[in-house]
Amino acid sequence: MEKFTYEAEQLLASYAVKPSETMGRRYSEKEHPLRNPFQRDRDRIIHSTAFRRLEYKTQVFIYHEGDYYRNRLTHTLEVQQIARTIARILKLNEDLTEAIALAHDIGHTPFGHKGEETLNKLLQGRGLKGFEHNRQGLRIVDKLERRYPQFPGLNLTFEVREGIIRHNTSYDIPLDEDEFEEFIRYPSPSLEAQVVNLADEIAYTCHDLDDGLKSGIITVDNKLKEVPLWKEIEDASYIEGMNEEMQKTVIIRNLINHLVMKLIDKSTENIKRAGIKTVEDVRKSTTILSYPEPLKKKLEQLRKFLEDEMYSHFKVIRMTHKGAMIIRDLFNAYIEEPKQLPPHIQERIKKEPPEIVIADYIAGMTDRFALSEHKKLFDPHYPV
Repeated sequence: MEKFTYEAEQLLASYAVKPSETMGRRYSEKEHPLRNPFQRDRDRIIHSTAFRRLEYKTQVFIYHEGDYYRNRLTHTLEVQQIARTIARILKLNEDLTEAIALAHDIGHTPFGHKGEETLNKLLQGRGLKGFEHNRQGLRIVDKLERRYPQFPGLNLTFEVREGIIRHNTSYDIPLDEDEFEEFIRYPSPSLEAQVVNLADEIAYTCHDLDDGLKSGIITVDNKLKEVPLWKEIEDASYIEGMNEEMQKTVIIRNLINHLVMKLIDKSTENIKRAGIKTVEDVRKSTTILSYPEPLKKKLEQLRKFLEDEMYSHFKVIRMTHKGAMIIRDLFNAYIEEPKQLPPHIQERIKKEPPEIVIADYIAGMTDRFALSEHKKLFDPHYPV
């Protein structure tokens, strides 16, 4: 069998991360004959338990609200697709970009950001650092996944782990410098990690808007038509003669395409202007990838619209409130009587702080498992 070579590196930009130049893994391993290190990382993430559970974790709508709406897994795949397109045009490392994209949400709790916020408050209330999904994602790939006898976790490369912990969007908490000294040697992560950050924002902005329209929480009325970016894309879209459903689909698709193309154009300009030639140049610089300033403002207006008209809608608030209540109830019940936990979790509590173990257990739950567990603990008529 012919051994894998790194000839494909010649097609990458000089500032792209090369597989042959990876900063390595925490535990030494032989290279695979057919796959480079980042391809192996991608495959390890896909085969992990945490990745599979994303299918039944909330994006905005709890899974039983309908099978059309995005969940964490479909969102992750959409981020992966957008990120790979951007990376390919910028001649970045697609394998590394893909691995980071697939792992960027594996630390999420059930019930979306409200679940994370609730677990964070519960831990802080007990004098602990709290809970944050980037930190939990790194904890999962470094420790909690158990698939190899030689080491804990998935033993991913530094570059993928960096992309997980330095994932940065408007919904993510900045890196705790005291806790993650390993990752603060440089002001910026790789361009591949930066691509995933922006692809994530494109995906959740456009697809949350799509889900909001599909659910009827958002309507194509004067409020949406007054949002400058929506109006701009609608005016530029050829939708005459289409039914309303197809019009919305075409506009959302054109919006994604518009954001991706403008991001690529502006970022290419930024790279040239900053004289970026190497990965080291990238790491020493401030954020390089960006939109043109006028588009940034329009995106902020669109996100403000989503906050006001969708995320704050009473139906969404009811769903998120129920999720928060379930997580609080489970946490407090397990703390009060840890013997309600499965035996393997009880074994961990003998060796680790119970609050941390219970937080790991709850964070790993899917929405439907958390709902079922809550019924088992609090509904006297529900079988245990």
